[in-house]
Amino acid sequence: MNLGKTVFAQLMDFIPAHEFRGCVARYRGHYRVRNFSCWDQFLCMAFAQLTDRESLRDIETCLRALGGKLYHLGIRGHISRSTLADANETRDWRIFADLARALITTARPLYAGDPLGVELEETAYALDCTTIDLCLSLFPWARYRRLNAAVRMHTLLDLRGNIPVGIDIKPAKSTKSASSINCFRNPARFTFSIAPTWISRVSTP
Repeated sequence: MNLGKTVFAQLMDFIPAHEFRGCVARYRGHYRVRNFSCWDQFLCMAFAQLTDRESLRDIETCLRALGGKLYHLGIRGHISRSTLADANETRDWRIFADLARALITTARPLYAGDPLGVELEETAYALDCTTIDLCLSLFPWARYRRLNAAVRMHTLLDLRGNIPVGIDIKPAKSTKSASSINCFRNPARFTFSIAPTWISRVSTP
């Protein structure tokens, strides 16, 4: 019988618990929460990302199939589609944005000395643009074509470690691509833009 930790639990050990608790407290993430904590929500969504789950139903089915092993993953709350949907809809996204900034601040110095294959004294960045399809009935503000919706995400990557240092999200029909590039001219700024209030920028430490 394996008495050690699961690989997933070992990966989650790298998440600084004190930072996460601070983010939750800052935005009152546990206000009126009964039995599905922000940590449970984060673990479920991290598991979904790492295992390439495609929907809430897929997440629920996969996690419930683990049965008693959920405890060893660190998940204590009851898993259901409605619980996950409610948590994703009502809890403040800034909890996870602040955690991302903390992780990026920790990760970037670890790769600062990595070679790029070319001799450069300054940091090199790459700008990526991705279109993300959305459901038009749920996101009417992001209408892209007659029957579908989408947003366009610009991501600035530090090529040492391929770590994102800036993210800007706009409706796919937006022609303001130049503004996305301009907002990345100062890579010390980490950007989260969430529709319909698009601009919400916070400087990294």
